[in-house]
Amino acid sequence: MRSSIEIYNIRTRQMRVVWQTEALFEAPNWSPDGQYLLLNADGLIYRLSLSGDPTPVKVDTGFATLCNNDHGISPDGSLYAISDKVEFGKSAIYLLPSSGGTPRLMTHNLPSYWHGWSPDGKSFAYCGIRDQVFDIYSMDIESEVESRLTHGEGRNDGPDYSADGQWIYFNSSRTGLMQIWRVKTDGSSVERVTDSNFGDWFPHPSPSGDKVVFVSYDADVFDHPRDLNVRVRLMDADGGNVETLFELFGGQGTMNSPNWSPDGDEFAYVRYFPAT
Repeated sequence: MRSSIEIYNIRTRQMRVVWQTEALFEAPNWSPDGQYLLLNADGLIYRLSLSGDPTPVKVDTGFATLCNNDHGISPDGSLYAISDKVEFGKSAIYLLPSSGGTPRLMTHNLPSYWHGWSPDGKSFAYCGIRDQVFDIYSMDIESEVESRLTHGEGRNDGPDYSADGQWIYFNSSRTGLMQIWRVKTDGSSVERVTDSNFGDWFPHPSPSGDKVVFVSYDADVFDHPRDLNVRVRLMDADGGNVETLFELFGGQGTMNSPNWSPDGDEFAYVRYFPAT
């Protein structure tokens, strides 16, 4: 096996395997109706049913066939956000109907990597690289106006919204080691959330508003590579009660984008096995 799609329940502390494959699958998003996971593999997007036949079903993404693991589902389930580089040779963010179809370009400044949807479905957050500077941006879907929320204080990446829509959590190297931070959606009140001896990445606030799950690398690891021993950790929304839930072989692809169940009791992730 190469990829094991799994689910962890934070209430029962139990894990279950959904599906395993020899292919490299990444970044499960849980659908708002709780019926399936959305993942990427080999530049394409797939739905994986959580009831019945778990065989992945390819989503029609039109010309977008070089999708990365920065994708997600709108709160009402009607739209998919994808990040693809076919059109420009750099990652651009597109929206398309969840039933499949022609992607609609959203970001003209590139590269841009989608990461989180606001709870009201009216905006999304993403990482943009502008002149080699990694920062957090948001975009109003109707106006398509890009708003910059961080300003080059180290590398800023992995944004995702809190359940109340007031905060965007992200990871930043502004104090040296990559840690979890949060910023108000208007760009004010930047706060540090974790203070750990690990490299903390990809915070995902729970839909119930009480917890945040994230991935932690060893302190000497640069960036967020795949195929390393990492920790999946959980904390309160304010950074309290941080705990390691489990360790796994993974990293890149394990949970780059939003992965909670609609009720906030479970999250999906990918465990990897060494490539042969």
